[in-house]
Amino acid sequence: MENHVTAELQNLQKLTETLIEYVVKYAFQVLGALIILIVGYFVARAVGRLIVRLCQRHDMDVTLTRFFSNITRFVVLVFVVIIAMGKFGISIAPFIAALGALAFGSSFAFQGPLSNFGAGLTIILTRPFVVGNTLAVLGVSGLVDEITLTSTILITEDGEKITIPNKHIVGEIITNSFENRIVETSIGISYADDPERAVALIATVLASFEQVAAEPAPQIGIEEFADSAISIGMRYWVPTTSYFQTLYAVNQAVYTALKGAGITIPFPQQDIYIKEQAPSG
Repeated sequence: MENHVTAELQNLQKLTETLIEYVVKYAFQVLGALIILIVGYFVARAVGRLIVRLCQRHDMDVTLTRFFSNITRFVVLVFVVIIAMGKFGISIAPFIAALGALAFGSSFAFQGPLSNFGAGLTIILTRPFVVGNTLAVLGVSGLVDEITLTSTILITEDGEKITIPNKHIVGEIITNSFENRIVETSIGISYADDPERAVALIATVLASFEQVAAEPAPQIGIEEFADSAISIGMRYWVPTTSYFQTLYAVNQAVYTALKGAGITIPFPQQDIYIKEQAPSG
């Protein structure tokens, strides 16, 4: 029993000596690696902010500014990690080879994400639209809030976020109306009323709204000669963020103005005439 206790104490002593040896040998290396990582993190942030300021000084748009800033931070962090690994005497060559083999083996499984990255890079470099533009694609529309390498995020007037994978944007027909969106609507007046007077009233109503853009100027005119009314068409630009709000307010004001001027807004109707035929003979 005494021999067993002695052996256990000897093993514990050897373990303690081994731990002390490793601490003495690697403590400064671990501490140095941690310092390098912490300093490198703050350096990467500082360099990223510097890139943002440089891009803003040269009036570069927000999309490219974010892209260059993020890429720069990533590259700096990669070099910091490589330097920290070197403190332990670790060579990065095997890691690069392993990553290459892993990338080749997983390329088929990641075709979707990789195509999104490629499409995102195309969007960022060619800039068919930028943050703040109004985008309509694949049946949805909204204000571009953010463009990343994987997706584009739109914001609707109601605050909804629409996330579109970039591969579904590149190659599609997209409509970019910048900060505004066009309103196309019409209202019918009676054939007995003067259409020029109605057009003048509608122009006055549109001019009273600050949200309606003065340039390009609103377009108002006879759109169609319908069965029961003369259709007066209206085309004008409003901010995307208040599209429906402005549309409803303008419609109400146009209706009130026409009604106040005595201009009739008819409803569809049909006149039926019954012709009595005289009896034969």
